[in-house]
Order: sequence, then C-alpha cells, then structure tokens
Amino acid sequence: MKKLLTYTALAGLMAGSAVAETNFIANSFYDGAVPMSGEGYIRWAELVEELSDGELVPEVFTGTVLLAPRASMQGIQDNVVQVAHHAAVYTPSDLPVSNAVQDLGFAYSDPLTAIFAVAEFSMTNEAQLQEWKDSKLVYLGAYATPAYVLMCSSPVRNLEEMAGKRIRTAGSAVSVWVEDAGGIPVNVPSSEMYTGLERGTLDCATNAASDLLDRSLLEVAEHTTLLSTGMYWSGPQWGYNIDFWATLTPEDRAVLMEASARSMARIVIAYNAKVDAGLAASIAAGGNVYEPEQDLVDHVTTFRAKAAEGAIEKAESAGVADPEALIGDFQDTMQKWADLLAEIEPTDEDALTALAMEEIYSKIDPATYGVE
Repeated sequence: MKKLLTYTALAGLMAGSAVAETNFIANSFYDGAVPMSGEGYIRWAELVEELSDGELVPEVFTGTVLLAPRASMQGIQDNVVQVAHHAAVYTPSDLPVSNAVQDLGFAYSDPLTAIFAVAEFSMTNEAQLQEWKDSKLVYLGAYATPAYVLMCSSPVRNLEEMAGKRIRTAGSAVSVWVEDAGGIPVNVPSSEMYTGLERGTLDCATNAASDLLDRSLLEVAEHTTLLSTGMYWSGPQWGYNIDFWATLTPEDRAVLMEASARSMARIVIAYNAKVDAGLAASIAAGGNVYEPEQDLVDHVTTFRAKAAEGAIEKAESAGVADPEALIGDFQDTMQKWADLLAEIEPTDEDALTALAMEEIYSKIDPATYGVE
C-alpha cells in the first residue's frame, strides 16, 4: 500500500537555523465532543506543535470519515495514519493480551487511577509490550472511560426490569454479565447507540453518562441507572505506526511522551466534568436518574469478584506464558496508582502531568523505546 506520510522541509530560517517540519496524520474515530478526541487529539495536536516549537505538525481527523472503529489498527499498520486511537475490544483476536486485561474493567470504576496505571502497565509489562511489537505499533499512552452506566428507553432498576432487555455492550466481560443478569447483550460500536435506541433495536446502552449530552442520548434514553458496569481502557490512545516512529528523533519522541502525559490528565478531567453535565442535562430535560436497587447491586458485586479469574482464563487461552503474573502485575499497578493519587487533587492538571512524567515517561528512554 502506498504510504501517505510526507515530510516537508521548510526553506526558512528561524533564529539563524533551518527548521524541519514533520507533518503526520492522526485519527480518533470519536466525535470531537468526546474527550478521547477533543482533549486527546484536537487539543493534543496543538500541544504537540507548541512543545516541538512547530516542528511536529499532526493533521487530525475525528469521527469515522477516515477510519471506522474496527479499522483503526489496520490503518496504523498500513500507514494510512501515523498515529490513532484504537479500542482493542474491536479486534480481540489481534490483541488478546490487551483484551484479557480489559476483562478486569468490570472490577474498577475510577478513570483517574486507571488511565495512568494502564499506561504504565502497557509500556512496561513484557507480554503486553511484545503484543504491541507483534502488531507493528508503538503504544504511547492510555485512555480510560468513566464507569459505564445504564442509559435506557424504559426503567431498568432491578433484575426483573432487566430481563429480556437488549443492551449495547462492548467487551466480553460486560456481555457475560448482561446475559447472566437476564438481558440480551448486543455488541455494536458506540456510534450506533443513538440510532439503536431511537429505532428500538436497543433498550439500553452501557456507556459513560457524558454521552447523554455529547451524543444526545438524553433524547432517546430517558432513564439512567447509576450502576457501574465497568470501564474501558483496552488498546492505545496513541498508537504509532512502527516505521514512522523509527524515523523520529529521540527529541521528537520525548515531545510526544510529554504531550501524552498532559493529555491523559486532560482527558480524565474533561470526562468527569462531562459526566456531571450529562446527568444534569438529562434531569433538566425531564429524564430520570436512578440508583440501582439492591438485587441488581448484589448481582454486579458477585460478578465483579470473578473478574480476575475470568481475565486469567482469557490470558491463558491467548497463550500467555504466565497469566497469573500478567493479571497480578496489572492489579499491583492499579493499586500503586490508587495510592499515588490519594493526595492529589483530581482536577490539578499540572500535578497529574508531573506525576505521570515522573512515574512513567522519565523511566522510558526515547532513544530506544519502540525501536529495539
């Protein structure tokens, strides 16, 4: 396939020296209103240009105009884009390690802890690093959604009301839970939630409550139940084409690492604010927000206790040499970050960025990472 990457040597002098500009294509299949695109690509691109003094110039595409969700990894590999967001749940057979770890998502609900823990794990765990290498991409940072909740066209507050409901899910663990609770899991991309609810092919969607506003779900889902059905982090927020990455200087790579650190903080801060705004907008529009009833809470609690066991089984079936060690490493990293973040204000962008730089990126050599 013909490579689309171009480099433009600018004939001009700045402060007495020539400036080389590296243009590259960056893609996130989410709409710009979603923090993974808004903070993670649109504002990230501005930050990259600023930190590199204009030497690195990403051309950002959001939405599905360039790549569909399931095609984003192939787009990175084929150099259609040089960096992209990719949700590994859309390619489970290609990224089995990432998907095995994602099965633990049902057991967690704090995106701030998750985004940094997942980034550290994904850039240091040998089994996960090998998977990125085998997939011909370079992982440079995480995303983490808020806890997914139930947004429905009719009330789903208990197991009786959940019976027979067609519920949009993403990922095997949540699908198994929905089925176990009496619902019918429907695995479709998040971009299809609105039309599914509008047409009645879905009764509920599990996603972040920010989508009540960002994707206008409050128009088709008047009933929100604040039951955490896990969160998502599988796959890279910034996955780079391995050949493109090799052409960058260590200084360029260091800039992109710093941009990842700050943008991860921005993603979570924006997401948390949008969740609050989405719930408030739904109520203002006449919608209902419920706490789950006890039988539904108990069912989820019991299921969460099995999350680690299921993740180990999935890792073993994927051929991971020591699946218990893989899952244990991830759990330890999550606990480490829960402890590190305990005394930090969750909206302090500078403090969060500094911590990510200190604990993750300062320990990664930009001269060798992703090229050895």
